[in-house]
Amino acid sequence: MSSRRRRTRRMHRGGTRVLARVVGLVALAALLVTLAGGAVAYGVVRTWLKDLPDYESPNAFRVAQPTKIYSADGVLLARLFLENRRIVPFDSISQNLKDGIVAVEDERFYSHHGIDPTGIIRSALANLVAGGVAEGASTITQQYVRNTVLSYEQFDISYARKVREIFIALKLEEKRDKDEILNLYLNTVYFGEGAYGAEAAANTYFAKGADDLTLAEAALLAGLPQAPSRLDPYGNPEGALARRREVLGAMLENGYITQQEHDAANAEPLALKRAKEPEGGIYLAHYFVAHVKKVLQAEFDQSVVFRGGLKVYTTLDSKKQKYAENAVFGSLNRPGDPDCSLVSIDPRNGHIVAMVGGRDFSKNKFNLATQGKRQPGSAFKTFVLVAALEQGMPPNRYIDGSSPAHIKTGGRPWVVSGGSGGHITMDAATRASVNTAFARLIKEIGAEKVATTAKRMGITTKIPAYLSIALGSQNVSTLEMASAYGTLATNGVHYPPVAVAKVLDADDQIVFEAKPKGRQALSASIAYAATRILKGVITGGTARAANIGRPAAGKTGTSQDHRDAWFAGYTPQLSTAVWVGYYQKEIPMYTVHGIRGYGGKVAAPIWAKYMRAALATEPKVDFKYAPSPKYKWKSSWAATETVEPTATPAPKPPAKPKPTPTPTVTPPPDPPPPPPPPTGTPTP
Repeated sequence: MSSRRRRTRRMHRGGTRVLARVVGLVALAALLVTLAGGAVAYGVVRTWLKDLPDYESPNAFRVAQPTKIYSADGVLLARLFLENRRIVPFDSISQNLKDGIVAVEDERFYSHHGIDPTGIIRSALANLVAGGVAEGASTITQQYVRNTVLSYEQFDISYARKVREIFIALKLEEKRDKDEILNLYLNTVYFGEGAYGAEAAANTYFAKGADDLTLAEAALLAGLPQAPSRLDPYGNPEGALARRREVLGAMLENGYITQQEHDAANAEPLALKRAKEPEGGIYLAHYFVAHVKKVLQAEFDQSVVFRGGLKVYTTLDSKKQKYAENAVFGSLNRPGDPDCSLVSIDPRNGHIVAMVGGRDFSKNKFNLATQGKRQPGSAFKTFVLVAALEQGMPPNRYIDGSSPAHIKTGGRPWVVSGGSGGHITMDAATRASVNTAFARLIKEIGAEKVATTAKRMGITTKIPAYLSIALGSQNVSTLEMASAYGTLATNGVHYPPVAVAKVLDADDQIVFEAKPKGRQALSASIAYAATRILKGVITGGTARAANIGRPAAGKTGTSQDHRDAWFAGYTPQLSTAVWVGYYQKEIPMYTVHGIRGYGGKVAAPIWAKYMRAALATEPKVDFKYAPSPKYKWKSSWAATETVEPTATPAPKPPAKPKPTPTPTVTPPPDPPPPPPPPTGTPTP
């Protein structure tokens, strides 16, 4: 530190009572010369100082700071802000910028006590000669006060506002060191182009940090706070260079630089380079961050979310997110390919570890993973299966799978095709995804029970109690399906999806912390029985493409005319759902890379590609064993569509001729369900 700097700082000591000092200095500046006597002046000043903001509060001088969103493994995902500001310590700001600001804005900064009497008198004389406001006299401390605690009064040009500003500036100087005040100012002041503070300004104009500025660059920035719009170097380079010359001259005059340094900096061209800030401040996982923003805005006021300097620690695993994006975009990589969404959840706590919500966030901000709801097709049969198990129906119970099925509804029958050719076990009907068997099954157990089961397992969309829900006629989201299937992975315990694990405020105090609480949605026996059946869908059913070489279970789904293709599957560590389709219009996917758009053909391979990578370092573990439920049905035969649902099973069919179950070695592809019956036809 120079001897000049040390001398000026030693001068900053002592002082009398603030109120008396204000009155005396205002009088010297001729602000109250029209008032008769000191007593009157004192009374007027006291009136002006009424209702001051609480300048002693820790939050009094707080400025807007961006909220930072991090992944679970510490990767910065996004910065949310209304004011582009990055607070940095004093040592991270170029000394040339500090000196330039002091030289041009407040040359006696290190010698005065918050206001500059010499500057006030000089300004008053200059304004008197000019017949108007020719120059101001605000110190750096006053400017900081005006931009923070008195920001709501900054456009008030009255003497009252000026006195309030002076009073708080003097108070601030009693409590803060000069370097601290200068640092606060440099992190607060507006430099134009949306940049608040030195760090953001250095990034905006030179694509570098505030500690890497050259003398010429620092001088340019130091000149901008006077009139950031008028002196904008992008819009007015000549004006900005003229102001830079003024700053360099002031720095030379005040002894901060040598003549040689002054001349060299003046000769430098204006070399601007803007650091690219990603759209919306989002660096990675755009659709997940968009979901997190909604979660934050539901928990905090919007001003806190975008101005409060929060540190948000999410549940996202950046590596798994990359695997998810590679699986989706590596598989659907041709022009005209359908869209895709993927959600992966840790079923043991509900943490969302990966989310793909669309192809390009800059072009389409609609989140297909959370906002996009489409028909799940046969993937909804899992809830029918679970409801049937809960009603005491064993997996080896035979159901009539012949086609077509004419299901009584109280009105026009619901006609369903896509059968097995005869009676088939509930286990085999699930693996082969037999529509007619599940249509008869939901008729027998009741649509209300299926809708209730889906809700308990994690489907938050209201599902009407229509028979057609057995074949996936009601729209749901990818997030819901991943969450609901996760209930089976944990032996019936459901954890609601969690995106935000913890939030810290600007002072690093915890203001929110997720504490997931699991709810026993299903008995362990029912969940394990369902998982054993759904494992067969992968090992020998419609989802052979989802075989990842470790214990896993799941279900394919295909909506009418191949408009939606699904696979929802899980291991003990991850529950993941994949949807493929065209989001703008429900276009049939008759061919995707030459393949018919079945869930088992286009969605299951994407699921498998992601899960192999995401679980590569995880141990291969099987699902936790649970004993079989106590099944109520003694008979292995189920009723046909001609029998109304009853509390007991229908009589066993004649022994001759004995129906032959459909072989399950080579089940047919997942057949698309019929369109839902006309409004009012289904029996609630």
